[in-house]
Amino acid sequence: MGNHFLVTTAIPEPGLQLLSDAGQVTVLPQPPDYATLSSLCASGDYDVVLTQLRDVIDEPLLAGARVKGVSNYAVGYNNIDVEAATRHGILVGNTPGVLTDATADITMLLILGTARRVVEADRVVREGKFLGWEPEFMLGRDVSGAVLGLAGFGRIARAVARRALGFGMEVLFAPRPPGDRPVSDRELGEFAGKVRQVPWLELVKRSDFLSLHVPLNEQTRHLVNADVLARMKPDAILINTARGPVVDEASLVEALRAGVIAGAGLDVFEDEPRLSPGLADLPNTVLLPHVGSATVPVRAEMARLSALNAIAIAEGNLPLHAVNPLARA
Repeated sequence: MGNHFLVTTAIPEPGLQLLSDAGQVTVLPQPPDYATLSSLCASGDYDVVLTQLRDVIDEPLLAGARVKGVSNYAVGYNNIDVEAATRHGILVGNTPGVLTDATADITMLLILGTARRVVEADRVVREGKFLGWEPEFMLGRDVSGAVLGLAGFGRIARAVARRALGFGMEVLFAPRPPGDRPVSDRELGEFAGKVRQVPWLELVKRSDFLSLHVPLNEQTRHLVNADVLARMKPDAILINTARGPVVDEASLVEALRAGVIAGAGLDVFEDEPRLSPGLADLPNTVLLPHVGSATVPVRAEMARLSALNAIAIAEGNLPLHAVNPLARA
């Protein structure tokens, strides 16, 4: 068992046990800074590094790395320069599929929580400001009958659509904004006749709730900017459970302050864990600490898959979920 795995942040079981059964495991006591991680990857002491989204795996690091692969404890891999990894023959693995329902649940929670002003209402009660039922006290908005716009229509967005239809929402989608590609009824499957595709900017204009489900790349960075926010309905609510930089957070703060849109529900932020100045002070927001996948079974399955990816790479095989299988070519 000559394999040696570097784990940048401890992961739940069964991940660490699987790695231990397959070789030697080094778990760093705290998340490494970039220089430390670069040095460790270049040392030649490790076969595979198991990373988190906060770990930046870029071209300079990969150019000097003496590892066979990177196993990312996440579905997304925008923290890794995959093209550079492929050029350097370094395999990348991820954990798709396992957090679909958990993230869809969080999305619906944010839709309901913003619509019915749950955080504000909770604060009112805790601060002793609830003085009894009143006809116009803490009025929110209906979810049933509202238009839900889904930016992206992959696994998570489809799971959200399934839930939203159960709440009686009208569901529109743009498959991968900002570009638009016709999606056939065959591709829609169970959703044919139940949801409707519209162009991205029409989605922006018509949505009562605009929910983001796109990967972070050069096309989607600041997909929602000041111009997009200005095109939304003044009573619309923005929901983001995708990646923080998909939204221009400073512009969102200004839009929320000025009443350009009515509210926002966010589980991700542009510069996590920091928030844009003023965001935390806005009452018309629900802010969660990136907990879309935070259930015990989901995190355990992510750990299992990321460990199995790492073991496969160390043993000279393709990982179960290979982001860049051509790295072996």
